[in-house]
Amino acid sequence: MNVESVPVVTAPDGSTVRILATVDGASMVRASLPVGAVTRAVYHRTVEELWYCVGGVGRLWRLGGGESSVVELTAGISVNIPLGTRFQFRNDGEDALEIVIATVPAWPGDDEAVACDGQWEPAV
Repeated sequence: MNVESVPVVTAPDGSTVRILATVDGASMVRASLPVGAVTRAVYHRTVEELWYCVGGVGRLWRLGGGESSVVELTAGISVNIPLGTRFQFRNDGEDALEIVIATVPAWPGDDEAVACDGQWEPAV
């Protein structure tokens, strides 16, 4: 599948995604965040995610298990979003922030993400 041929949809956090693959038990998307954008903070009800940054520069805030952290996102960095972890991300670079995300189990629909307070003011 050519990623450019896949329709773009808006994720509940405000980022744009292209759905790359879905199988029993998992799904994969390519998320994009434009220059200067900051997503809305959310947490997931039933899924966990694995992220791999493929381009751009940004930051990811996570709050889970009573601990808050901010991770620098650049090409080659991978991170996880455990179940129930609050998170938000932003683009701090001069190009789109591009992330490949695997979701386990497969993304069930937009009501999966629950809005919450975040680290930064959203700008999407």
